[in-house]
Amino acid sequence: MIALRSDLKVVVASHPVDFRKGITGLVALVNQSLHRDPYAGDVFIFRSKRKDRLKMIVWDGTGMILVTKWLEDGRFTWPPISDGAIVLTPAQMAMLIDGMDWMTVRVPVVKRPVKVG
Repeated sequence: MIALRSDLKVVVASHPVDFRKGITGLVALVNQSLHRDPYAGDVFIFRSKRKDRLKMIVWDGTGMILVTKWLEDGRFTWPPISDGAIVLTPAQMAMLIDGMDWMTVRVPVVKRPVKVG
């Protein structure tokens, strides 16, 4: 189960990956290419060259979860291909997984309340 907590980091690898890779290969990519800890509880999303498929891995504290999704009609909205990754909010992740254009959504900046007096 992926818990959508407020401190959840969703990391999208910008460069397409070989979709024959399983959990072990994707964990190695997170560690070596993205320079992140695959066991930190963050969600890591990978794209295919065809743009209609994604793979997602996350460590839930008891084991590694692998999710694969492909769209029957249409394509996912991906960031431009580059080395590295981008970080999404949980809401943007939900839109990406649903096949919606998450790039058009603006994340509002909420100021932290200050104590008066």
